[in-house]
Amino acid sequence: MAKLVLSMETTMLKEIPLIKERTTIGRKPHNDIQIDNLAISGEHAVVITILNDSFLEDLGSTNGTFVNGQPVKKHFLKNGDTIELGKYRLKYVAELPQQTSNADFEKTMILRPGAKPAAPPPAAPGPAPEPAAAAATAEAHSSTSPGMAPAPASAPAPAVAALPLGAIQLLSGGNAGKEMELTKTLTTLGKPGVQVAVIARRPHGYFITHVEGASFPVVNGKTLDAQAHQLADHDVIELAGIKMEFFLKG
Repeated sequence: MAKLVLSMETTMLKEIPLIKERTTIGRKPHNDIQIDNLAISGEHAVVITILNDSFLEDLGSTNGTFVNGQPVKKHFLKNGDTIELGKYRLKYVAELPQQTSNADFEKTMILRPGAKPAAPPPAAPGPAPEPAAAAATAEAHSSTSPGMAPAPASAPAPAVAALPLGAIQLLSGGNAGKEMELTKTLTTLGKPGVQVAVIARRPHGYFITHVEGASFPVVNGKTLDAQAHQLADHDVIELAGIKMEFFLKG
């Protein structure tokens, strides 16, 4: 389980395990990590944790959020990263290795109901699919020794099915019909300041999690809660006034 270690200058103040999907940081008492300092905004930043991955997002703070000395709006947290908020430091400690790279961290679709459809960027050519290996056959040779049964043939290991590529198609708004493939580890959807959610691509499926906004995303007419929700093929998502369909490509 990952955790944040809060310190000020050389004094360690406390450790905060990241057991929630949303861990808020700010000056107001309702935050999960309250830092009572005027340099910290009332709702300064949030850490979103999905399975073994965490990412940090600045919530429009007055003085900004820094990681390892650099200002960030969104940042995929790696073991040893130091979040800097005024005189305070939050060190991110991950107990499990993370395989995701920053280059594969995030793709963002901003939903603007009146916007004209933008042409999607050309897809990078992917590697040609490898031909399926022919199944090897072997003859079983019976033993000629009396009373000895032939050795049983070992069963082949079951093949692990690869996760089909997911995609989102907008069903309403000015961009209706536009499609975006969910090739990144995290894809942010919504309108900043109104409603934002993130779709995480994991080996066993795609999960949607609420990030920002007073109202939660709706899937198939049901309002979600703060927990990650696994998406199924042809689920209809309503987010920031836009309807979209999630589907798996063959």
